[in-house]
Amino acid sequence: MSTNPRAGTPAQPSDLVDIAHLVTAYYAEHPDPAAIEQRVAFGTSGHRGSSLKRAFNDDHIAATSQAIVEYRAGQGTDGPLYLGRDTHALSEPAWTTALEVFAANGVTVLIDSRDGYTPTPALSHAILTWNRGRTQHLADGVVVTPSHNPPDEGGFKYNPTHGGPADTDATKWIQERANALIADGLRGVKRVPYERARRADTTSTYDYLDKYVGDLPNVVDLDAIAASGLRIGADPLGGASVAYWAEIADRYKLAMTVVNPLVEADFRFMTLDWDGKIRMDCSSPSAMASLITRRSEFDLATGNDADADRHGIVTPDAGLMNPNHYLAVAIQYLYAHRDGWPADAAIGKTLVSSSMIDRVASSLGRRLVEVPVGFKWFVPGLLDGSVAFGGEESAGASFLRRDGRVWTTDKDGLILDLLAAEITAVTGKTPSVHYAALTEQFGAPAYARVDAPATREQKALLGALSPSQVSAESLAGEPIVAKLTEAPGNGAAIGGLKVVTETGWFAARPSGTEDVYKIYAESFKGADDLARIQEEAREVVGAALKG
Repeated sequence: MSTNPRAGTPAQPSDLVDIAHLVTAYYAEHPDPAAIEQRVAFGTSGHRGSSLKRAFNDDHIAATSQAIVEYRAGQGTDGPLYLGRDTHALSEPAWTTALEVFAANGVTVLIDSRDGYTPTPALSHAILTWNRGRTQHLADGVVVTPSHNPPDEGGFKYNPTHGGPADTDATKWIQERANALIADGLRGVKRVPYERARRADTTSTYDYLDKYVGDLPNVVDLDAIAASGLRIGADPLGGASVAYWAEIADRYKLAMTVVNPLVEADFRFMTLDWDGKIRMDCSSPSAMASLITRRSEFDLATGNDADADRHGIVTPDAGLMNPNHYLAVAIQYLYAHRDGWPADAAIGKTLVSSSMIDRVASSLGRRLVEVPVGFKWFVPGLLDGSVAFGGEESAGASFLRRDGRVWTTDKDGLILDLLAAEITAVTGKTPSVHYAALTEQFGAPAYARVDAPATREQKALLGALSPSQVSAESLAGEPIVAKLTEAPGNGAAIGGLKVVTETGWFAARPSGTEDVYKIYAESFKGADDLARIQEEAREVVGAALKG
């Protein structure tokens, strides 16, 4: 991976997408059903794409919405459908299309009473709040967001009745039905004009912000944060959490500054990510550069991506924390400070997260559940309380309420940010100081993820990697102890390959949301050993790409 020389610098006019052109393309351009790259394709978090590439247009969303109507009917889901959107330029047009289709099909839809933006965790929270104690007329939801992806992209994610990301059984059915509807010229899609949809008896409102913010004391110790006087800087990165942070600060009397309250669809206020693109990745030092430079102004600073399902933690002493480092600290703190959690509740991690988490779990005497990439794998455990914390390496996590009941079954960047403040307030030490103590106890791993461009065909090859393609018996001079294509925690296919030694590992897999592949690697022997692991991993990937 080569870093763009402008990474971390403010976006310039030439970097900005033409919003009018983007929205016009959403309505004016139509996908070619024969072109694979123009079909509806659900990755790890819904369908994503750009209208400029005919990958996210009105046809896609109309067909997908109709498919969701038919899917939920087939599942017997007849409660309300919660519908939210983030701040990307294509989110409101797609939200409008979806409402028109849902209303035409007689689906009860709950939209934001403030006509504002809805973070993904607030939608998950709403679904679970409605469904709590019910066995009939269960709710589900759709959030229109491409998460942290660039401003020219749109995204459309379905959360069924469990409140978390839809599993492959649902997304495969919805995807295939949507593509069939597009191929048939949308003849099977029911739709009414927007004004009729808004006035429909089945369209009602829900105060996502009030319900979510009002419930926060049940998951995070806000009294401790307020009493500490901790100076907090919260940067929504122009995303859906902007009004939430202002309300949290006001309602709970926190010494918090909303660092960047601007909402601009072209995200012109961002610094460029590693590849020179605008991307609202709160785990990227390049994308978070402007907040990092201001870290001395606050005792703790935090960031979120556009739909607020990811977190970024910035401390005065260390700058932006690596997500893996913070997950390890969060786990250690929570399992020692949540007396209401089940004594046998496990720790959930994705298999490309740091092995530091394994060591922390062992020290706590807690069972570790290692699953493939994708937050959907944590949903059952969070629902029934058998997993108290589920986290993934890309800065996404959620955890149980203080009394041990489910909070959200989708990633929640807001509570992870607030947890960092709780940790600092209660212990008097920032999360980065806590991580330094962990390295003294368990060693300091060197961890890195490398991204590189990949076509859909190449991603398919990478997703089919198998242990037989690794003939070596050692990795960076150390015996290989495991070659995994299935996750140890649940036996599910990982869509790639993980090779493990006693002190290091690498995993190779295609991205489920962008046209890139990823190589994750870690070594407890230092940076030089990590480089050797990465080099050998690239050889494996290179062989796979050649077929």
